[in-house]
Amino acid sequence: MISFLVMIILGAALLLMPAATTDGIEPVDALFTSTSAVCVTGLSVLDTQYGFTRFGQTVILLLIQIGGLGIMTFTSVFAYFFTGKFTFDSQIFLSDLNQEQRFGQIFHTLYRVIFITLGVEAIGFVLGWLSLPAASFEHWGDHVFTAIFHSVSAFCNAGFSTYSKGLYEPFLGVNYFLHLTIAALIILGGIGFSILYNLYEYLKYRFWLLPRSMEGRSGHRPWVLNFNSRIILMTTFVLLTAGTVLFLILEWNGVLKDHTGIGKLVEAFFLSVTPRTAGFNTVDMAALAPSTIILVILFMWIGASPGSTGGGIKTSTFALASLNIFGTILGKNRIEIYRREVSNSSLRLSYTVISLSLIVIGIAIFFLMVTDPEKGLISIGFEVFSAFSTVGLSLGITPQISSLGKLILILTMFIGRVGAFTILISLFKRVPYAPYRYPKETVTVS
Repeated sequence: MISFLVMIILGAALLLMPAATTDGIEPVDALFTSTSAVCVTGLSVLDTQYGFTRFGQTVILLLIQIGGLGIMTFTSVFAYFFTGKFTFDSQIFLSDLNQEQRFGQIFHTLYRVIFITLGVEAIGFVLGWLSLPAASFEHWGDHVFTAIFHSVSAFCNAGFSTYSKGLYEPFLGVNYFLHLTIAALIILGGIGFSILYNLYEYLKYRFWLLPRSMEGRSGHRPWVLNFNSRIILMTTFVLLTAGTVLFLILEWNGVLKDHTGIGKLVEAFFLSVTPRTAGFNTVDMAALAPSTIILVILFMWIGASPGSTGGGIKTSTFALASLNIFGTILGKNRIEIYRREVSNSSLRLSYTVISLSLIVIGIAIFFLMVTDPEKGLISIGFEVFSAFSTVGLSLGITPQISSLGKLILILTMFIGRVGAFTILISLFKRVPYAPYRYPKETVTVS
């Protein structure tokens, strides 16, 4: 919490410098932009293209990179570099943060996180540079900076763009290769670093080691792809597929009407990717049908995967809740999938995360309806879900929100990025283990 707060305040101070903006910026707007960048949200009250100078855009870019990777990742790497070791407390914290169960591999895990990030962003930069029309830039440096900015923003699921209309600019609206590049970066950043590395290990084993091993000939198949990876990858695939089909049906004659052939499929696919905490738009979000807006809100709420650059309640939480619902309907007293039983602690945590998210979102919507009632419930609800899930999509009301409303959204973005559960366990003292149990009773709930 403290590290995020310090970075947000530092970023706001840099954005308040005269060299960062073209016509100056209000302190609350600087704080809002810094929070949005560090929390990789993408909501903006000032036009990134015309409101900020190249220095200001660079500050936003650095805040996105640090916030996306995780501030503790940066500080831990620097601490290890200067001291050559981790404290035992730091090892416990970092092993939980990066989902690494082996203490001796913590530094290597941090190294992999940075290596994967920079590697994917470098590939994204090259593909983005090739797909952006060079004729639209006055200088080659602008071309390079724009490609870098969008690659980092996409992989970190930030949604910031150096274009006023995002990817909805007229000369980018049908640039399908760029849209697919951005979508791929969003997906890779939203899967999570541990899942990406585990997927790499599986692909290496499946296509390189397996044909050369005796295990392949004997028919033995070890669990290279672990339990978490299987659930998250399957949930991501289902959400992307279902989203593409539904958006294609709902907006065939809507915002997709100007696209033909493969273009409709690409834009429907992008529309299913970007609500998952990314925030880029290739269509006019304000022109979406009401049914599509509801679906986008659902996707924003679900968000990305644990340990990723994205927010939301996370795909694994949504998967466990769904499995528990179906299991309860079928009369099962435990949740089983992939020949494994899900622990009760995981189920309890998933419902805790869901409940806290709905409480925070509900409170934020209530107060915004008090401060900005003229914006309407749908627009405010959309804005709050976008802020909490660190998405960055908007129906166009962000710059018009009152100063008090902006502070509410700032707090919502901060809670969404750090995590309501994380904040609560840091504020309350944990109850010690109780060596007793009371008799169980059944509570009527339906």
